Amino acid sequence: MKKVLHRAWAEIDLSALAHNVESVKKVLPQNTQFMAVVKANAYGHGDEAVCKKLLELGVSWFAVSNLEEALSVRKICPNAEVFILGYTPPECAADIAKYNIIQGVMSASYAKELCANANAPIRCHIKLDTGMGRIGFQSKHTDACVNELLPLFDMEMLSIEGIYTHFAVADSEIPCDIEYTQMQEKRIFDVYDRLAECGHKLQHIHCMNSAASIVRPNERCTLARIGIIMYGLLPNYPVELPIELKPVMTFKSVISQVKDVFDGDCISYGRTYTASETRKVATVTVGYADGYARLLSGKGYALVHGKKCPILGRVCMDQLMLDVTEISELVQSGDEVTLFGNCEITADKLASLYGTIGYEIVCGISKRVPRIVIE
Repeated sequence: MKKVLHRAWAEIDLSALAHNVESVKKVLPQNTQFMAVVKANAYGHGDEAVCKKLLELGVSWFAVSNLEEALSVRKICPNAEVFILGYTPPECAADIAKYNIIQGVMSASYAKELCANANAPIRCHIKLDTGMGRIGFQSKHTDACVNELLPLFDMEMLSIEGIYTHFAVADSEIPCDIEYTQMQEKRIFDVYDRLAECGHKLQHIHCMNSAASIVRPNERCTLARIGIIMYGLLPNYPVELPIELKPVMTFKSVISQVKDVFDGDCISYGRTYTASETRKVATVTVGYADGYARLLSGKGYALVHGKKCPILGRVCMDQLMLDVTEISELVQSGDEVTLFGNCEITADKLASLYGTIGYEIVCGISKRVPRIVIE
């Protein structure tokens, strides 16, 4: 480890990524291709290393959130299929076509704006809102939806290749949620089939996210959008999935100082912790500016020499304090601290301590934290 990096860093385990990808591929229907969701800098893991490894693993489809991310992936993966899930400003239509990017189209007005700004046909997939309530053509009534979609096929600057939607509760085991997902699935297939009857049999249809790809794979889907499970986290912690996942990111830091605090001594801002007896305290060089949430103050814990050590007082911008009393004879300045990862403390478990999800934990690790790739 370079000394300049030895403050706070995230280790990205590409062997864990490969394990997760291969585990998912085994449960996908034979005709369903793996679409890797690498938006938000590959969920905070670093898109360059992740995308290069995915290419080695035979993945040729990549999904992102916006044009900036798409261009980044295109640079890394010159010959891959790059798909923008959401909105791109219509004035960027020329770039979409220039870099052979596939754009999601969510409304008739948006389709018209894209065409008005395009200088070459734009490859696209039509987005249906089957019950997420976010973006897309309303598909509650099949005939009305199809009638709204048909004019798009007459637009010379649109090359419509597929149709897609997003499930709202595919990660839930509650019976009414299962029914809701079934309803969403039926809506997209009804529209797809009706379009085919009208002479527009599309090449692609996709609705399976990470959870659905594992618990309800559908052989009619040509693509499966694999996001959080690719990085080794659960879509709906603590609900387990029937495959083994390995966290790809491990977040680490070091101890800068070890000291004794005594009865009545206070720790950190706000004096939220006051010692009632002598304790051994270690200061760690990581804080909320690195992505370790302030909401973990007094709730979180980290591993030092394999021992879970609780946070004392408030997490600061660049530092936090741990109670290392139980391992006081082992701890010294420079010791490594594991905040979460492929260990007893996962991002999912950490997220549950303050009411969020593992997605937010890994995506929230800041840019100032170097990603160290390991095989």
